[in-house]
Amino acid sequence: MKLIISFIIGIVFFRFVSVPAIKQEEKLQNYYKVLGQEKAIDNLPLNHIQVIGSHNSYKQAIDAPLWQILKNTNPNLANGIDYSHISILEQLNMGLSNLEIDIYADAKGGKYAHPHGLDMEKEQPGVQPYDPEKQMLEPGFKIFHIQEIDFRSHYLTLKSCLQDLKKWSDAHPGHNPIFITMNAKDQAIDKPGFTVPEKFTPEVLAQLDKVIRDELGKNKLIVPDQVRGKYNTLESAVLQGNWPKLKEAKGKFIFVLDENDEKRTTYIKDHPSLQGRVLFANAEPGTPEAAILILNDPQKDSAKIQALVKKGYIIRTRADANTEQARKNDKTQFEAACQSGAQIITTDYYQKSTHFASDYQVSFAGNKYIRPNPLFVK
Repeated sequence: MKLIISFIIGIVFFRFVSVPAIKQEEKLQNYYKVLGQEKAIDNLPLNHIQVIGSHNSYKQAIDAPLWQILKNTNPNLANGIDYSHISILEQLNMGLSNLEIDIYADAKGGKYAHPHGLDMEKEQPGVQPYDPEKQMLEPGFKIFHIQEIDFRSHYLTLKSCLQDLKKWSDAHPGHNPIFITMNAKDQAIDKPGFTVPEKFTPEVLAQLDKVIRDELGKNKLIVPDQVRGKYNTLESAVLQGNWPKLKEAKGKFIFVLDENDEKRTTYIKDHPSLQGRVLFANAEPGTPEAAILILNDPQKDSAKIQALVKKGYIIRTRADANTEQARKNDKTQFEAACQSGAQIITTDYYQKSTHFASDYQVSFAGNKYIRPNPLFVK
């Protein structure tokens, strides 16, 4: 997720389940009856399923005193980051099949060890200690949302997060494949006291590949080379339907670099079709690296998403953003995401908000988080 500096406007408010959504669900239920629930899913290729996962999956609530300071100066931003998640392992145990992790490079360690926000709220009661184990002093990638402000995280380091994912996966060897999108964050905030992030250079991105391989192990990963197989390019493999079946992908993780322009170009450079890389890239259709794409507005881009999904690409989109849909209890965007056929739908609300009163909650029928993709169900 990019730094929240603008918000969606003009969302149509519609409380009822749409007719297309009802018909879609009827088709799925008939499909289940014919094939049986497990077989209907397991024998499908990855691009023929649809999953729900979490956005900024690591995020804990911003400290209340700091949030109030932000609310007084920038209420839109304060409302937009007023959400949090249960632990990542609890999310996986619920059945979520997608995570999102924001990472910051910290080659020497200590760059983010003392967030400026702690000084802003130091006179306020009830502020919890930050990083008592001094993990932020260690070299390596750090995990949090916005430097200095929104720094509370279930995991402070990428290494510790990956280690727990490995332990969880080993304990659940038949788990559904987990898609993990990653934002490589290096945007500076031009305000006093705000740390300027390190850039994601070729060396830093190579280190990202290495830490994922080292901590999870190659046997836990589905990487671009495996999907490309015998084809000349990754995109040609995708367009020919060379995704593994769900049952072949169980117990594994699929990483996606959710970046455009310079960082994406840097990651692809010298790695045509992402040869030797760990992460898929958000590459444009028509390029050798195109496979998994990020299109976050399923209302505006519904037709585009459907067309890309039918061609063989995997698409990540969003059910909600910046707490807006939850505050209005508006599932219009979620329904659009489902109907678009986007295989990965992220939300902040697989459970109801604990920050404000709302019945907004996202799941498929029967409180499920994975199902056959409705675009391919006859």
